[in-house]
Amino acid sequence: MRGHGRFAFGPWQCGVPSATAVGATLAVFFAIGIGYAPPAQAVPSFARQTGQPCGACHTDFAGLTPFGRLFKIEGYTMGGGKYRSTLFPDSADSAQKEYVPPISMMAMIDGVHYQNPGGAGSQIAMSPPYAGNNNVELQQFSFFYGGAITDNIGMFSQMTYGGFGWSWDNTDLRFADSATIAGIPVVYGITANNNPTVQDPWNTTPAWAFPYYAPGDALAFPGYGPSPVIDGYFGGSVVSAGAYAWIDNLVYLEGSVYRTLDPFVQENLGNDPTGAGQTNVAPYWRLAIEPHWGDSWLEFGTFGMAADIHPYSGIGTGSGATYFGQTDNYTDVGFDTQYQYEGPNYWLTLRGSYIHEYQDLNASFANGLAANPTNTLNEARAYASLAYGNSNRVVLTGQYFTSWGTPDTVLYGVSPNGSPDTRGWTAEIAYIPFIDSQAPGWPWFNVRIGLQYTAYQEFEGLTNGVSDNNTIMLYLWILM
Repeated sequence: MRGHGRFAFGPWQCGVPSATAVGATLAVFFAIGIGYAPPAQAVPSFARQTGQPCGACHTDFAGLTPFGRLFKIEGYTMGGGKYRSTLFPDSADSAQKEYVPPISMMAMIDGVHYQNPGGAGSQIAMSPPYAGNNNVELQQFSFFYGGAITDNIGMFSQMTYGGFGWSWDNTDLRFADSATIAGIPVVYGITANNNPTVQDPWNTTPAWAFPYYAPGDALAFPGYGPSPVIDGYFGGSVVSAGAYAWIDNLVYLEGSVYRTLDPFVQENLGNDPTGAGQTNVAPYWRLAIEPHWGDSWLEFGTFGMAADIHPYSGIGTGSGATYFGQTDNYTDVGFDTQYQYEGPNYWLTLRGSYIHEYQDLNASFANGLAANPTNTLNEARAYASLAYGNSNRVVLTGQYFTSWGTPDTVLYGVSPNGSPDTRGWTAEIAYIPFIDSQAPGWPWFNVRIGLQYTAYQEFEGLTNGVSDNNTIMLYLWILM
């Protein structure tokens, strides 16, 4: 749910320029919702389809439970609700149910305060219409198509509106079926998506990892340090084709291949073609094993990709963007683990992940975009969360983040020696009032209210004054 577009609002108040666009879009949505949307207990499209509350799939959205992972693996096609899940059903039984389009909406609003944006160690540089600190923004406004298309094909697709118009966001189209092979149950499928790891069922890989909500780019949030290309670099600029299998409810295997979209296509989808380079074939792999006993689930696995990237040349924009003929070669190998325990009215989740990237920078080094011909970059995360309560759920979360690797004075020019080394931690308390019940008066409504604090111990090699970047954010995440 990390969209491309952003609404820009001024310091601690909503600005007028985007208000008309927001109001018109909301009016259209509400007209659709009143006409078509029946009562639901969570994100409307998935909840209507399965007949399950939000808490069946989510410990706290977007974190998944084992049932939520299975729903995703089975291609977003699982039914069981009061309403028909497909427009053209295969079974006579489901044909008797009313069909409702699987459409949902999301808005994300936040207020952000930095500890000392004018300090010596600050990386914060706000530009109009923002004040130097204490800003509010409507960060993201999105529509979703989420659910079954046929009995074996389903999709999660997000379109996001920001200050420059609509853009496509995280999208995952799947075909899924099941079979029994030598007495072993197997769910198998095909996935096509636009962001490596967005299709993954675990929240240990980058696309759906914590924090599920972070300050918007427009607010100059420093972020969590340099990231490997598998962590967001290709989001919205590629498409993939891949196959996967879930064997004996224990072993998950996937292999996919990514390719960059033509700049003209990217531009028409609302994506900036200069935000990432061009790659012809980038293979991705995933292996995860999840044994289960009693109320405990333990996952451990590996994932990664290899990409040969033609960097953006700096010449041309939009569909006219050009790229260097040489390639940079990136190889990312990741390892991850997760433990989940389901108590009588709580979920305990522990996660860890590590990604190592080797960079062979033939194009960047030759064209002055990197100081070294080869680099390495590492990223690690350690996460713990307690989601307490059935309905009216309170979620306490803490995560340590760190990146480190080869100093490069061109790629990481903040510090004197060009170090990428960054470390810190994020703590959050969130409240989800309707995760296991219906919202009064508007049953297909859900909300997450969160208070998040990010503290830095080091940022790209700098330690003195780095606490100037410490960030407090209060956010409101609305789903309908």
